[in-house]
Amino acid sequence: MTMATATVTPCVAHLIGRSTARLQFSTRAASLLDRNAAFPTRKTNKNKLSSTKSCSTIAALPFELSPPPIDHDFLDTVTAEGAKVSEGGIIETFDNDDEALDEFDNGVAVMDLSHFGRIRVSGDDRIQFLHNQTTANFECLSEGQGCDTVFVTPTARTIDIAYAWIMKKAVILVVSPETCGDIVQMLNKYIFFADKVEIQDITKQTCLFALAGPQSNQVMSNLNLGDLVGQPYGTNCHYSVNGMPLTVGVGNIISEEGFSLLMSPATAESVWKTLLSQGAIPLGSNAWEKLRITQGRPAPGKELTNEYNVLEAHLWNSISLNKGCYKGQETISRLITYDGVKQRLWGIHLSAPAETGSPITVNGKKVGKLTSYMTGRNESGHFALGYIKTKAASRGETVIVGENIIGTVVDVPFLSRQSPPVKKPSS
Repeated sequence: MTMATATVTPCVAHLIGRSTARLQFSTRAASLLDRNAAFPTRKTNKNKLSSTKSCSTIAALPFELSPPPIDHDFLDTVTAEGAKVSEGGIIETFDNDDEALDEFDNGVAVMDLSHFGRIRVSGDDRIQFLHNQTTANFECLSEGQGCDTVFVTPTARTIDIAYAWIMKKAVILVVSPETCGDIVQMLNKYIFFADKVEIQDITKQTCLFALAGPQSNQVMSNLNLGDLVGQPYGTNCHYSVNGMPLTVGVGNIISEEGFSLLMSPATAESVWKTLLSQGAIPLGSNAWEKLRITQGRPAPGKELTNEYNVLEAHLWNSISLNKGCYKGQETISRLITYDGVKQRLWGIHLSAPAETGSPITVNGKKVGKLTSYMTGRNESGHFALGYIKTKAASRGETVIVGENIIGTVVDVPFLSRQSPPVKKPSS
């Protein structure tokens, strides 16, 4: 399991707000932050975030909601600057998809992932509860650390991957947009009368950005947030930025490199413009989907469905093999003990466009199914993800997709980072 192993100074400021209303500190809450700040506010130029790292706990909901009006929210701002936004409030494109994808590889890109779900799990029993409900070992994590974990069915079929931050009084889970409501409902169903656990969907009360690319460390250093550079995946810390709370974590839902930034809607526009001023190129959801596929990150409804178990999805870093009983544990243990993983997820270079759901064959026999497809940059090249039987084809081998599309099986970064257990040699 990939997780943070270094201890980070605890800093907690819980976020609360509305997507259409500015969030302001009450006088009392603002004074708490100032009084308990670990470091004085640094003097910065106009392109730097003026940040104060808080190292003490503020009460669960210390902020007062101020009513409208405001002139523009964040989506109004990016729309005015040329972004195309869907009716559901998702930034689809900045008409720069290929440029933004190049920046992910060679520079720095910033993505608005505010449509992804954020779930806050609080209460004295929250760690044990999540330990029992998901695949990761939460009991070995400390405040300021994080990990990926997987929600599965009792038979270890995949529901979604969650990016988790451990905080002083809560755990924040970032999940896919389409699964957030179902996961909240499922978690609430498993809270028993004596359990001290509360589940809160804070998606509409927060905004989430992802910063990625080889230059993202330099951007963080420029913004006086360089203390997170080089820290383990999932490490998270909390800051006050111009008097407003900002949580920053190492890595994001698509890569162990880069950073995630969680904030109130009232802070989003300022943070976004500051990141752009540092050279970050905005990347919309259309390009993000291409990035997801080329990186090999499984998605609900495509690679994560009731057809496939968590080991077939190759999510080894999110699974604890030595913790106690948890949902799906018996199935996972049997699959490992009896070498029962008969197929796995791969990347596939294609010779032509293909439809998702197309059969994958070898020597005329069906050996798998295509789950995601994309065209390459500048509409050239074709790439896909798909499940293939382990004995049928592996890295570098050729398969046929659909009627006659030639595919070459390849590694993809997200799945290549997974570390399955080393098989013991047979005696």
